[in-house]
Amino acid sequence: MELIHLRGRSSDVVVDLSHGAPVIVYWGAPLVADADPAVFVVATERPLLNGSPDVVAPIAVVPEHGSGFPGRPGLLGHRRRGTAWAPRFGSAEHEQQDNRLIVTARDPVAELQLVVSFELDEALVVQAELTNTSPTERYLLDGLSMTLPIPQHAAELGTFSGRWTREFHPVRIPWTHGAITYENRRGRTSHEHPPLLFAGTPSFGEWQGSVWGAHLAWSGNHSGLAERLPDGRRYLQLGELLHPGELSLEPGQTYRTPEVIAVHSEVGLTAATQQFHRHLRARPSHPTSPRPVLVNTWEAVYFDHDLDRLRRLADRAALVGIERFVLDDGWFGSRRDDTSGLGDWWVSPDAHPDGLGPLIEHVTRLGMQFGIWVEPEMVNPDSDLYRAHPEWALTTNGYEPVLARHQLVLDLAQPAAYQHILGQLDTLLRDHDISFIKWDLNRDHIGGSGHDGAAGTHAHTIAAYRLLDELHARHPGVEIESCASGGARIDHEILRRTARVWTSDCNDALERQTIQRGTSMLIPPELMGAHIGPEHSHTTGRRHDLAFRAATALFGHLGVEWNLLSLSDAELDALTDVVALHRRFRPLLHGGDAVRFDTDEASIAHGVYATDRSEALVSFALISTSAGLTPPPLHLPGLRHDGRYRVEQVSLPGQHLGPNRSQLAWLSGGTTMTGAQLETLGLQLPALHPESAILLHCRAV
Repeated sequence: MELIHLRGRSSDVVVDLSHGAPVIVYWGAPLVADADPAVFVVATERPLLNGSPDVVAPIAVVPEHGSGFPGRPGLLGHRRRGTAWAPRFGSAEHEQQDNRLIVTARDPVAELQLVVSFELDEALVVQAELTNTSPTERYLLDGLSMTLPIPQHAAELGTFSGRWTREFHPVRIPWTHGAITYENRRGRTSHEHPPLLFAGTPSFGEWQGSVWGAHLAWSGNHSGLAERLPDGRRYLQLGELLHPGELSLEPGQTYRTPEVIAVHSEVGLTAATQQFHRHLRARPSHPTSPRPVLVNTWEAVYFDHDLDRLRRLADRAALVGIERFVLDDGWFGSRRDDTSGLGDWWVSPDAHPDGLGPLIEHVTRLGMQFGIWVEPEMVNPDSDLYRAHPEWALTTNGYEPVLARHQLVLDLAQPAAYQHILGQLDTLLRDHDISFIKWDLNRDHIGGSGHDGAAGTHAHTIAAYRLLDELHARHPGVEIESCASGGARIDHEILRRTARVWTSDCNDALERQTIQRGTSMLIPPELMGAHIGPEHSHTTGRRHDLAFRAATALFGHLGVEWNLLSLSDAELDALTDVVALHRRFRPLLHGGDAVRFDTDEASIAHGVYATDRSEALVSFALISTSAGLTPPPLHLPGLRHDGRYRVEQVSLPGQHLGPNRSQLAWLSGGTTMTGAQLETLGLQLPALHPESAILLHCRAV
């Protein structure tokens, strides 16, 4: 047994190189230095069972059917006539530098080479490359997935469900036997199945239990699998989902998988998900400047781009302290409604007779940045671009294309289409003082073939990444937001290129409480677009007061999606106070550790702790009626046990706490407690009306 021991900040990984394809034999809490290899031989040896092969195939990072693995193979593919379909890799070589390991294995019979890389720091990152080493024959690749072993006592799964305006809803299910799988064929990361899985000990919580989590950093189709084998072993497997015939490797060609980013914690889900956040924050591309509070014009003007109205909207935005003004859909081509114009990224003389200059100058003169909406990966059949180049759409000859939102996907993998869109966007950014792009993607890929007749989602996704990278290279000061009908493209790979995501098209504060809680398990608050919408939500019809909407939106990258021209002076003053409150706490919110707390189903509690635990901002929201007249005490684990904290309520404009005949004494002047007391005794909260929240500020004294 040849073992490589990698040490990370929160966990250790031990990789066995004696099988060809590398095998993770340990992934968990830090081990003692120079662990005896004989211990791993004893710990990983398994008995031969009746009715089973004479070998026990390991759960390799790329498990092999040809070696006797009974689960889903990590590599699926074949050559013509069906050969080379069950490869077996051997002769492993490796290079190691600090916490990075690269393993190379080959199969001379199937004429394939597999290179697997491991990097362990804030999180474990695993990625593979498959090369066709045949000098003459292509290899038809059906799939290459990364596989992570999970201890047998991790008998519960945390997954997610969703749809448009209801993304990232956590789901907890028992993992007792068999295989649990999800597949996404939307062509984007999807509302329904974000590529994120957690496994843990039964009833694992935010602050207790052992937890393992894995995320596929990919913005296209994907597949996830959690399987318990008949012999009791467990594993997670994640990879890109390829349509039939979508990808073939010519002699010498290589396919690289998306990264699988994995986390582990012995003290619950919150600590595990903080590793995802730290992994993102450690990237050079992660935004470090204060996240500007923005206003988006969509719900204020829709397609009515009257310059005077937009100027007045900008005036009011500046008045309340907003720092970025974003002009949404309707400024380009023939785009007077959602049926035409996509693909024609030139300023419409109908919407803006004098160009964008007068509006941009007005906005920047007010001290705000100017942002703009685009949807470059799409095209309307009713557009100049489509009329000139219908062959650039991602469709299949001989079939009537399936429209969605009156639009088709543009095949950016075609060099001419790519260069055309790049040229239009480059000109837009070169000729205007634009600091921010809201980059939207409003439909699925359905049956679209590229110019070679094969399914086009993989090539399109790679081309979209390349387009974003090129625009960044040409305009490094421009920030980009990933939006896809809300939260349908949220993953760590798109976040190499974007400074935030639009979490959901739903601004209903009640829905957002759960949406943002789920999303916080993958990304930190500063990347999560969270807007204060109007009192009456246009997606759900609910009404919420400003205090609840503000308490919800504060814990993200704050924005306003409310027609400021309709506000009274009192409402403008209240919104000004909310923006000021967010800016006061912004360094904490966007630099601290996001935390969540276990509560009953009637409430949601979460917050942010300073990394040195000197300060905290915590929200407790009652989302439905509860069995109790008052909430149970709110326990705040994770602060310094011996530290003393001043705890005060943070007042929100117009807030009314609920049916209290007398308020708790500490609400009026605050109270002082130790971190140990806040964890063990907790803090009694007042009675709240359903769909309301209370904010608490804790600071070390």
